[in-house]
Amino acid sequence: MPDQLTETFAALADPTRRAIIDRLSKGAASVSDVAEPFLAEMSLPAVTKHLKVLERAGLISKSVDAQRRICQLNPDGFKASLQFLDQYRQLWEESLDRLDVYIQSVMAERKKSTSKKKKKASHGREKRSK
Repeated sequence: MPDQLTETFAALADPTRRAIIDRLSKGAASVSDVAEPFLAEMSLPAVTKHLKVLERAGLISKSVDAQRRICQLNPDGFKASLQFLDQYRQLWEESLDRLDVYIQSVMAERKKSTSKKKKKASHGREKRSK
């Protein structure tokens, strides 16, 4: 049985499921409302399978309201993946910060070098004009 992180990333790997997550980020919706944009491309049972994958991953929950099944995001379902990705965000930020320091030092060296060349050229013109 896959762990929660594997389930989450597997669920988010599919563009249809990501679109469903995007729709539910705007608020809870019935299964038929969630399915409506996809019905030209797939059947209602196919959309329902996508919803089951998202529910199994803990990213959404379903409840019954009279005769309608209501889907909503489960923010806690995203915590493990966010914590996992946060480790790498920190790594990349540190790498980019080091790159920025390096670029700044290279730019400062070039500026010094260009400034020295201009002074030499200017000094050489002064001698010739005398």
